[in-house]
Amino acid sequence: MESESFFNFLSSDLTHLILSLLPIRSIIRCSAVCKLWRSITAAPCFSSAAGTTTPWFFLYGRNNIFLNKNQAFAFDPDSNEWIKLPANLLPVAISHESSFIGSGGFFFNTAANNFSFSPILKSSWRETPPLRFSRLNPLIGVINSGSESVNSRSGSVYSGSESVNSGSESVTSLPRIIVVGGVRFIGGLVDIEDNLAVEIYNPRSNSWDVCPPLPADFRSGISSQSLSSALLKSKFYVFGIHSCFISSFDLNTRVWSEVQTLRPPGVIISFLISCRNRLMLGGACNSARGPSFKLWTIDESTPESFEICEVAVMPRELLDCLVDGEEDEKFASVKCVGFGDFVFVFNEEHRRNYPACVCEIRADSGECRWMRVPDLPEPVNRFHKVIGFCSTVSLNRIINGGVA
Repeated sequence: MESESFFNFLSSDLTHLILSLLPIRSIIRCSAVCKLWRSITAAPCFSSAAGTTTPWFFLYGRNNIFLNKNQAFAFDPDSNEWIKLPANLLPVAISHESSFIGSGGFFFNTAANNFSFSPILKSSWRETPPLRFSRLNPLIGVINSGSESVNSRSGSVYSGSESVNSGSESVTSLPRIIVVGGVRFIGGLVDIEDNLAVEIYNPRSNSWDVCPPLPADFRSGISSQSLSSALLKSKFYVFGIHSCFISSFDLNTRVWSEVQTLRPPGVIISFLISCRNRLMLGGACNSARGPSFKLWTIDESTPESFEICEVAVMPRELLDCLVDGEEDEKFASVKCVGFGDFVFVFNEEHRRNYPACVCEIRADSGECRWMRVPDLPEPVNRFHKVIGFCSTVSLNRIINGGVA
């Protein structure tokens, strides 16, 4: 009662300021306290004032036998808590023949030539016209209308929206989408260029444009199982997790750059991510001193010769939480995603209950702070495949969508 009386004496502007300083999870709870707080937190201007730019880490687990065992979780670094997402946020038609992924503020579902997407934390699935090429586990990026800032499946976040009208329905926040690789072989008859295919979705015309294919150097592995990606400064970068090949697709000229090799010393497996408006690598290494997981920044200003610089090493006690032993194959199930000031490293093996660590890169000093992510909330089902990605989230979507 005392706290309630205290807030009764505050102006709406001061209440607005106080609520805007809270983590998203606390804001959600406060929105249910009274009508005034609900109206304040639901206002469109509140999201920008709250500065909700901290990316969330999403894990989606798929069971190929029992589809009702599929689960999705979201981790909020500000509150250090997991949220178990309701099943109604997932696509109805999801199956073991489809691939569910997330990028740039959207969920995506691909199945053969079918492609659909929905804003994260809002069950509003929209199906596009069929893709020209059948897709399974493609790389996906979300492009903004100006192509000045773009985001990919590997973790970045921007709604990349255009406002269009579809008949009498006014549709906003429809993204331009780039889809790379992931083409499914049917009877071994798919041409090599087809499985390297690139398509871009144009929401204004509601159609797919076929673009120059991914360079043939990547033909040994053309899905998100073998490749990682990042979009930065009007370029879509593709990187081989094992091969360490890297090439970029210019979204303005629609031309691929020359393929180069970007392999840090001793690296076993590595992932390309975009953090703090620059490219980074996160990778597992093995040396005479034993295994390690490191982060490097990439200087892309001279694309003819990328330069890398080591910036962080995961503490050994956290690495031991992720993997058993020191053999190279132990890192096969380790994945890395990131966006903004956060890099997440996780293990997709069930027997370890999908452990994860996070590295926060301080904006003021550049200092890297490692922490272990709490365990997933029980019960956690057994999955045949786990997908992880980062995205900022819309506070309005959470409050209006009832996710808490």
